[in-house]
Amino acid sequence: MLRIKKLDIFIARQFGLLFLGTFLISQFVLMMQFLWRFVDELIGKGISLEIMAQFFWYMGLMLVPQALPLAILLSSLITFGNLGESSELTAIKAAGISLMQAFRSLIVISVLVCLGSFYFQNYIGPQANLKMSQLLVSMKQKSPELEIPEGIFYDGIPGSNIYVQRKDMQTGMLYGIMIYRMTGSYEDQQIILADSGMLQSTADKHHLLLSLWSGEWFENMQAQELGGSAAVPYQRQTFVSKRLVLDYDGDFNMTDASSFSSDARGKGLSQIFHDKDSLSQVYDSVGHAYFQQAQNRYYAMPQVSSRDSLVAIRKAAAPEVNIDTVFAHLSDDRLRQSLNIALSRVQSQMGELEFQAMITKDADRIIRQHDIEAINKFTLALSCLIFFFIGAPLGAIIRKGGLGIPVIVSVLVFIVYYILDNTGYRMSRGGMWAVWFGKGLAPAVLTPLAIFVTYKANNDSVVFNLDAYRSFFMRLFGLREKRHVFGKEVVISEPEYRKDAVELNRITEEVTAYSHEHSLVSMPNPVKVFFRYEPDHEIERISEEMEAVIDDLSNTRDKVVLTELNHYPIVSVKAHTRPFERKWMNIVAAIVLPLGIFFYLRMWKFRLRLYRDLHVIAETNRRMVARIDEIVPSAKAETSA
Repeated sequence: MLRIKKLDIFIARQFGLLFLGTFLISQFVLMMQFLWRFVDELIGKGISLEIMAQFFWYMGLMLVPQALPLAILLSSLITFGNLGESSELTAIKAAGISLMQAFRSLIVISVLVCLGSFYFQNYIGPQANLKMSQLLVSMKQKSPELEIPEGIFYDGIPGSNIYVQRKDMQTGMLYGIMIYRMTGSYEDQQIILADSGMLQSTADKHHLLLSLWSGEWFENMQAQELGGSAAVPYQRQTFVSKRLVLDYDGDFNMTDASSFSSDARGKGLSQIFHDKDSLSQVYDSVGHAYFQQAQNRYYAMPQVSSRDSLVAIRKAAAPEVNIDTVFAHLSDDRLRQSLNIALSRVQSQMGELEFQAMITKDADRIIRQHDIEAINKFTLALSCLIFFFIGAPLGAIIRKGGLGIPVIVSVLVFIVYYILDNTGYRMSRGGMWAVWFGKGLAPAVLTPLAIFVTYKANNDSVVFNLDAYRSFFMRLFGLREKRHVFGKEVVISEPEYRKDAVELNRITEEVTAYSHEHSLVSMPNPVKVFFRYEPDHEIERISEEMEAVIDDLSNTRDKVVLTELNHYPIVSVKAHTRPFERKWMNIVAAIVLPLGIFFYLRMWKFRLRLYRDLHVIAETNRRMVARIDEIVPSAKAETSA
């Protein structure tokens, strides 16, 4: 029976407070990102506070499903990072509670958030998307707030372009006015110059009243009145005062919602499936009609009996006519006429086919959009659970709380998710990828990552140990590691100098014999290396004996001995014999030629390095034995024996 324990309540309380804070932060960041996409189109429109409040409300509802995964990722990472940094996670494990048991309360919360996200996307999100799209289009279509700048041409009034040299901000008077009006075609344009003027809006906000004083009016005369003459004269008027009425709609008009009926983002799951079936049926019938039309027009074949042979069918479908002979007997005029007729027919048919292809492509795009939105409701909800199993284990591994490293890790993970998801969405929408592949790309990549970090955290594996990765790459590329032996402050037992001197003399003889016997300087035989390898554990045994002597001599207080110990190289005991332990891996490396050449040259490099190391070991052994003889004179007779 599942029992709620105090530890579950403790972890859930910490997670809940962080989740609420990170959700608000994530929601704010996403809303600002969305707002910046449309700020240029919405600014200066004079939109009321009520409309702006609706805009931000529906924007917030629309972005809730995207903020939930990021909030879970960041809050779970900070929660377990704080527990690890304060050693509370260590105490939990010391009490016999595994990491998965510590996760269980948050797993339940994450599953509930996942289900809530799906419910939100299926019922609340579509209405928010529909209202948001309706508001965006309405706000874009609204005429801008009338604010004519100084010194530049202003085209915010339809059909007019106004230039104002100077304006009085207190009285609203405009000075040095130049107006270009386009009432019809280019020949019908008007140019108005005035010393001063004033622009006012009518009470219904559908027109502007422009009062002008002391100016001139230039207008081209209608070209029709002059019989279509190329040189069109103009008329000029001088006026003391004049009033113009300009069309200007300053009200906010909501766009009809029926224009968004084909948008899949404004539909729930059941409506998506219903509309998809209807669309598929309609567009399948259209495509079938196009196919029958093309077949009857371009590939029509006469009715023939099933008993007729293939030759008879071909002759009936296409009688034998020598086109070249007919073409050669035509006159030049007849030939030119025939070519023009054929070209006209081909162009007409191509235009018709392109129009039909455009309709079918648009139908495929709409159906794909419905499939994308249907799958997106599941993948976006599932990402909440995936992000928890990435954030919580990473927090337990990193053991750093606060908003430093957790924020960096969360941003990196979310960027990877966003790039994969956005790439899959665009490729699926364009038809380059299958919909299930494009929308499943991000979960398919992040799910193995979540399983990996959860497994590593549950087994206390060191994932972010930089020294381990550094050691691996140093071994891979044959980089040398230096030995560091320091004097001990407290020595429990003194070294056995006599025994160590005897061992060093014996090791000197063995390394000298091994160096002469195996000819390490020469290139190894590739066949023996990759296909007929014989085990060689001699260097491994010598290295173990030498390390035992070095470990014993590290207890010395003599500084000369400590210095000589640091001269001993760290020997690679297997890299000079074969690339891999398993025989089949060596064979595969040899078959894959570039890879085999790399490992062969790497092994030869290790053989040359081992040759130098053995000489260094022999020389260091001689100096070490001489120093031991100075420290323990009575050992000289035994070591020489």
